[in-house]
Formats: sequence, C-alpha cells, structure tokens
Amino acid sequence: MPSPMRQTDVTATTPQARTAASQRWDSLDVARGLAIGAMIVYHFSWDLSFLQLIGTNILQVPAWRWFARGIAGSFLMLAGFGLALAHIQGFRRIPFLKRLLRIGGAALAVTLGTYFAFPESYIFFGILHCIAVSSVLALPFLRLHPALTLAAAAFFLIGPWLFTSPALDAPWLDWLGLGAREPVTNDYVPIFPWFGLVLIGTAGGKLMLARRESLGLARWRADNPVFRLLTWAGRKSLPIYLTHQIVLLGILFGVAQIVGPSPAAACRQICLMQNGDPGLCPSVCSCILQQVPERGLWQRLLANKAEAEDNTRVSRAAQQCMRQTPPS
Repeated sequence: MPSPMRQTDVTATTPQARTAASQRWDSLDVARGLAIGAMIVYHFSWDLSFLQLIGTNILQVPAWRWFARGIAGSFLMLAGFGLALAHIQGFRRIPFLKRLLRIGGAALAVTLGTYFAFPESYIFFGILHCIAVSSVLALPFLRLHPALTLAAAAFFLIGPWLFTSPALDAPWLDWLGLGAREPVTNDYVPIFPWFGLVLIGTAGGKLMLARRESLGLARWRADNPVFRLLTWAGRKSLPIYLTHQIVLLGILFGVAQIVGPSPAAACRQICLMQNGDPGLCPSVCSCILQQVPERGLWQRLLANKAEAEDNTRVSRAAQQCMRQTPPS
C-alpha cells in the first residue's frame, strides 16, 4: 500500500520534482543572499539611529518598519520553500534534526547575547526562533495538498485579527503573538501571523516542483561576480546573521565616541527630558536646528558641558520656535 505521503503529495511522484530536488539551487541561495543584504542595510540604519549618529528614529518611520517586515517575511517564505525542497521525496530525519539544532542553537545564542547587551529589550522570540519552531510545525503540511496548506496559511495570517485577547498576554504565551500588548523586544516574530508565510513558502515550493519549469530554475547557476557573491552570502546566511551586528555595532560605536550624536538626535533627547512631549519635539527641533546647527554645541549640551552663551542661544531659538509651533 502506498504511504500517506505518496497518496496526498502532488509532487513526490513527478520525475522532474525528484530531479529538481536533487540539485543545489543557486537561485534559492541568491534569494537568501538578497534577504541577508537587505537585513544588513536595515540593521546598519537601526544602529545609526540607536547610537544617535543620525537624527531619524527609524522605528518611528512606517517605510522602515515595512522594510523590516518584508525582510523577515522573505526569510520565512524561503525557509518554507527549502523545507519542501529538502523533503519532497519523504521526510529526511537526520538532516532535519541537524538543521533544527543548528538554528535552535543560534536562536539561543541570540537570546543570551541580547539579554546581556539589551536586558530590557532582549530577543526571546525573533526570526531564528520563529524559523526553528515553524520548521517543526510545518512538518505535517509536507503531507498535505498545497491548497490545504494555503488555507492554513490564511488562518495564521488573519489569526491576530480574530483571536487577539488580553487573556493571552501572559509572558509564556508571547511566542504565539495573540496578546493584546506587544512585548518590549528588539526582534519579535511570533507564530501568528508569521507562520503563515512559512506555509506559503512550503505550498509554493511543492507547486513549483510539480511544474516542468522548476528544472530550469534548479539547474541555473550563478555566472557573474554579483550573483556568486549573493550565492555565497545565501549559503553562509546563518553565520552572517550571527556576526554582522557585532561588527556593525563595534565599528559604529567607535565612530559615535569620536563624532558624538547628531544635532537632531541630541536636540530631541534634550527636548524629551525637558518637555516630555514626543509629538512636539521633532517639529520644534527641526526649527531650532535651522538656527543652531553646530554638532559640537549639541554634544556639549547633552553632556552638560555647555557654556552660558551656548545655553542662551539655544534657549532663545527654542522660545521662538515654540511660539511658531502649534501644540500637538
């Protein structure tokens, strides 16, 4: 009697699926490399903002937030696609467990590292945690028809709009993503809705492998320096993920010690300490900095080392700008 996998899997018996699954897909590595590159761009910008080397707080900019979500979503869909590709001819237990231990261990390292670096906002369920847990949750869907997998993906994607409740705010349930409050953490990728993207990748992988065109994609090879670099980055995505922030923060922290905070960031910090109105500070500081733009002056103000004439200049500019700025 055929196994359940053979009865319900629309791709496992397809010759081109077996041939495509036996290939190392450069195209998949290139896609993963692009995602890694985008992640480095985002984290570089986040670091500049965090260290106040730029005036923009990217966490408050919708375009940056959507950029970050797009990066996370691409990693999760690629993880689902890779899962379908790796197990298209049946579940391969040993490779799966090795990969799970590698990703789970990396997730634990991220939690421990961020706990000591950012104890008030450490990462307890970020992208690696989500990939590890989702890889296990997705296993039953490898046996299902892609249409059923896509239906389950829709359930997880819309779940936060249906099931969010204060009753699920307990910290030990934060990994679900259904609490009414969002926990304070530097990277939060809960099962709802993000597991839905893993399932989309899984269903998409199975549907693609059923098509004859998948052979061409599987056999495509990176043949220029840019694609080869992306392929390398895609194959080394995990070590790059684990080390790139250490390198970026180390370099930029040194830069911050030399040049100090940007005037815009320093002004906003002083404004918040003195005024406490986050809605008012950006517009007021924009006005003040047109009159008092010197970086060194703002460094002295932030360090409480400013001279009397510095305080006078800023105070006069602030009074004038406050009169011009309507209340928020």
